[in-house]
Amino acid sequence: MRVAALAGGVGGAKLAHGLAQILPPEQLTIIVNTGDDFEHLGLTICPDVDTVLYNLAGVNNSKFGWGRADETFHVLTETKRLGHDAWFLLGDKDIALHLLRRQMLDAGMSLTGVILELARRLGVAHRVLPMSDQPVRTMILTPEGELLFQEYFVHRRTEPVMLGMRLAGIDDARASDAVLSALDAADAVIFCPS
Repeated sequence: MRVAALAGGVGGAKLAHGLAQILPPEQLTIIVNTGDDFEHLGLTICPDVDTVLYNLAGVNNSKFGWGRADETFHVLTETKRLGHDAWFLLGDKDIALHLLRRQMLDAGMSLTGVILELARRLGVAHRVLPMSDQPVRTMILTPEGELLFQEYFVHRRTEPVMLGMRLAGIDDARASDAVLSALDAADAVIFCPS
C-alpha cells in the first residue's frame, strides 16, 4: 500500500514520524506545508519542512517539538548583541541547514531538489516533498495591516486581532511533478494534524 501524508506543524511531523516507523520508504511520501515559510536574516526558513525532517532524522528537540536536539544559540546571541530583534529562535545547527538551503536555492535548485538533498544528508530514507516549489506565504490580516504568519504567531504572539487571512502567491503555485506522482500513486492520503 502506498501512502501520501499531507503534513504541517509539530503534529504533522509526529504523525509522519510514526508512519515512517511502520511504512518502508517506498510506501510513504510526506508532502509538507510551505505556507509558513518566510525569509529571515537573508535565509529561507521552512519551519514545517524542517520540523518533519528533524523528526524523521531523529535529531528533533522533543521538549519543544520543533528545532534541533542539543542546540546552541551562539549566532542568535551575537545577532541580538549587534542590535537585531531576534524574535525567531534559530539555533546554530538549524542555521547551518538554512545556510545550505540558501546556497542550493541560489545555485538554481528547486525547493523540491533542496529538500530531497537535505533529507539525504540528514539520513532520512522517506521522501519528503514541499507542497509547491513556488513560494506561498500565509498572510494574516490585522488592523495594523498584513503580517506574515510567523510574525503574527511567533513574534506578535497572536496579539493583533485577526481579521482574515490570504495565501500570497497561491495563484502562481503548482504542485510539482513529484507531488502529483505521489498523489496519483497513493492508495491512501492521510491528512496529518497540525
